[in-house]
Amino acid sequence: MAGGIGVIIPPSLPMVNYAVAAGGSVSISNLFAAGFGPGILVGLVLMVICYFSSKKYGYGQKNRVPFSLHNVGRSFVNAIWALIMPVIVLGGIYGGIFTPTEAAAVAAIYGFIVGTFVYQDLKLKDLPQLLMNSGKGTAMVMIIVGAASSFGWILTSARIPDVIASFMVSLTSSKIGILLVINIFLLIVGCLMDVTAAIIILTPIFLPIIGQFGIDPIHFGIIMTVNLAIGQSTPPLGVNLFVSCGIAKISIEENARAMVKFLIANIIALLLITYIEPISLTIPKLMGLM
Repeated sequence: MAGGIGVIIPPSLPMVNYAVAAGGSVSISNLFAAGFGPGILVGLVLMVICYFSSKKYGYGQKNRVPFSLHNVGRSFVNAIWALIMPVIVLGGIYGGIFTPTEAAAVAAIYGFIVGTFVYQDLKLKDLPQLLMNSGKGTAMVMIIVGAASSFGWILTSARIPDVIASFMVSLTSSKIGILLVINIFLLIVGCLMDVTAAIIILTPIFLPIIGQFGIDPIHFGIIMTVNLAIGQSTPPLGVNLFVSCGIAKISIEENARAMVKFLIANIIALLLITYIEPISLTIPKLMGLM
């Protein structure tokens, strides 16, 4: 479940996709700023679950590293080069040095330099293969975006979004109710559909609905991102679920049973994020972005 935090705390590709799908009406930098609070909340919730699970089952008793300022400092120094990357990306964006697109290029160059000359995990001879793998990954994403955009256009032409919007609005007339309905829908979609495709297709459908209820589109972007992040870790088709099973060498059934408590914790965090707007919007407001 912790893998989902990566798309909540900026820089986040799903947030970029949401801003694009919103037709430029939502700022990427605002979404990035709004992701800090929810990301920290989800992280804290998972840390609490991990702490009590470790106490109950005795995890980490072998080869335990004692807590000390020396160990903390050494770990910080070892991680400093990786920690600098988000500082460069976010600092550059909010400082007006470069755009989010340019930030991605800067991050790629920085990562290559650090990986080659600092950590020495990469070699210059690996560059052609890295570019090839990057091209393949980009092509896969663009195919998904293209297909999702085409499907979204077909839905719009058939006025399907209007039908869905009318149906959802008919279920409830309150802001609390419509957010609950949308959350349930997005959790189900997240279990069955790729995050990028879901955002590209569903964002144009939901924006008119949330507009009727006075829901801030930046806040809603965070809600959508958290929902889909949770869905990616749950059966039957959650991508993170299969990845974790492969790493741990366990069956999906074993993994699903173990993750129930984490799923419940994530849903509690989701409800807090959904119904307490300041969790998402306080930081953008303090930064003068809203």
